[in-house]
Amino acid sequence: MQYFIVFFLDIKTNKCVTILTMNNSIQTLSFIKILIAFIPVLLVMGILIKWSLKIKTSIHAVLRMLSQLLIIGYFLTTIFESNNPWIVMAIFLLMIITSSWISLRTIKKERKKLYKNAFIAILIGGGFTLFIVSQKVLDLTPWYSPRYIIPLAGMIFANCMNSVSLAAERFHAESVHHLDYLKSRKIAFKAALIPSVNSLFAVGLVSIPGMMTGQILSGISPIIAARYQIMVMCMVFGSAGLSAACYLYLLKPKK
Repeated sequence: MQYFIVFFLDIKTNKCVTILTMNNSIQTLSFIKILIAFIPVLLVMGILIKWSLKIKTSIHAVLRMLSQLLIIGYFLTTIFESNNPWIVMAIFLLMIITSSWISLRTIKKERKKLYKNAFIAILIGGGFTLFIVSQKVLDLTPWYSPRYIIPLAGMIFANCMNSVSLAAERFHAESVHHLDYLKSRKIAFKAALIPSVNSLFAVGLVSIPGMMTGQILSGISPIIAARYQIMVMCMVFGSAGLSAACYLYLLKPKK
């Protein structure tokens, strides 16, 4: 029998309530079962080789995924136990710095020049959304509770990164075609929102998102899980739109 710490919003007190629940359906994944999970990955690698496509990037991505997740697993365990606000703030800063750099990966020639814009956009769009969700929706106490605030920040800043990346790539592409700033901005902003809008259409019909699935597997009522997923979808759409809009605004030509 295993126990899980879960949290939900008490609609009467509007407070984030933490409870200890138990569930017999969740199992610890063994090393062998993790290897089995790589079977579809190996099949895709085989297709890449068969079709004479570059496999180097895919292998690099998988290896980075493995190393990063294993490191963060051990790292977060230490962070959760420390419960130090300064460490949490340092992690936030690292997330923003890294996501800002990655977001401009598709326009490497102007990466250094536009880095400041990406950093500000992700800081504002992601930071504001994180504040609303953690302090006004979940009402976390203390505000820096690592077990909750760090996963939320990771979701938000990663989403901002993808949004800024799409906005930057499309704006750059349109600018090459000599479109003016306003037209390029409209096209880029619309492109940046495509993944988020598609997710809004698909959630609950095409897919049951990871957070909702995890909560259901841990024994939470599907209704409670659905409420949390609504919060997450608002978080995703809002952070994507705000960060992309901020980035594009900062590109406005100075008169």
